[in-house]
Amino acid sequence: MPPASASASPAPPAPWYRRAFADLSPLRENADYRRVWFGQAVSSIGQQMTAVAVAVQVYDLTGSSFATGLVGLFSLFPLIAFGLYGGAIADSVDRRRLGLIGSAGLAAVSALLAAQSLAGLGQVAVLYAAVAVQAGFFALSSPARSAMIPRLVPSHQLPAANALNTVSMNLGLTVGPMLGGVLIGAYGAQAAYLVDTVAFAATIYAMWRLPAMLPLGDRKGRASVLDGLRFLREQPNMRTSFLADLAAMVFGMPRALFPAIAVTFYGGDARTVGLLVSAPAVGALIGALFSGWVGRVNRQGVAILVSVVAWGLAIAAFGLVRNLWLGLLLLAVAGCADTVSMIFRNTMMQVAAPDEMRGRLQGIFIVIVAGGPRLGDFESGAVASLTSPATSVISGGLACVAAVLLLAARRPAFLAYDARHPTP
Repeated sequence: MPPASASASPAPPAPWYRRAFADLSPLRENADYRRVWFGQAVSSIGQQMTAVAVAVQVYDLTGSSFATGLVGLFSLFPLIAFGLYGGAIADSVDRRRLGLIGSAGLAAVSALLAAQSLAGLGQVAVLYAAVAVQAGFFALSSPARSAMIPRLVPSHQLPAANALNTVSMNLGLTVGPMLGGVLIGAYGAQAAYLVDTVAFAATIYAMWRLPAMLPLGDRKGRASVLDGLRFLREQPNMRTSFLADLAAMVFGMPRALFPAIAVTFYGGDARTVGLLVSAPAVGALIGALFSGWVGRVNRQGVAILVSVVAWGLAIAAFGLVRNLWLGLLLLAVAGCADTVSMIFRNTMMQVAAPDEMRGRLQGIFIVIVAGGPRLGDFESGAVASLTSPATSVISGGLACVAAVLLLAARRPAFLAYDARHPTP
């Protein structure tokens, strides 16, 4: 009889195609994270339905694209202001309670939107005010929800957890508008608002089940936003990851040009614009679904810079092509690259930063995510007005690549960043 150790054979490794898919171990092994993830996925779909419903209502009431565009402006300022402030609060109080308050507030706003639609109020000012309050609740609670993740899963599962978070976000961006359009067409805007209100029950339940999550470390007094900014200034790896994302959003985001591109590049219409807007989100979702490899990458600084370069090159190539399906493919590639960059940026921020700073860093990250694309809209529109849409797209993509290469040259230590020995 052979010894027991000889007869036992190690489990064979999973097939390559199974390892290519998103790692589900954070969902399988962590009940709290599983509930939070499911709640965020459901509420993200609902919130995107509400975003479509608000835009449809404003346009129906005014017949003005400018008035509809103002919806984004009314949400931008609360996102920036309360994003920074919400990060400071998240580093001072029970993050579970803050997440619970934010989710309940968002549900209440959706309920009020449903009520005004059912009552036939027809007041654009009410919709603008609701959007602003909604953005404020989101910005206050989002840093707390993000800062919870390192307390819900072990550190080696953080890349997989961040990939799964990207899946839930992009499910909202792709499924939410489609479901919203169907519901609004069949039953009116109030149907989308009501579904969104009910969807928040999943998030509220998930937050309710969590244990208390007081920030670790010395918490004397209210956490300062300025301390968070000083910390970011003094931590080169964190700063470089933020600057790389800002370069991608400002120089390589031609979203404002999609209506002009749909006509001048492809001879299309509003349906073509919809395809162009959706393509990056579809690519991002595919990238997140096939993210099983991210947990095996330790040189996360290299991964971030390569991903942003890939984004810039895909956008520049998009400016050169005149075949719609090839253009959509390039936008999907850009969205996939952005997902990879986001996974590693979030992981770096959650692992390398101390717990007492995570909320404020997430708040700064919200400002970049909210403000960067708006600056990108201005940059691409200004260049297009001086030259042409094609020149704006191509030069923006190349400028993104140049900015990232400059960052790599100025901060070579970022390329050496090792997830096994994280330093902020």
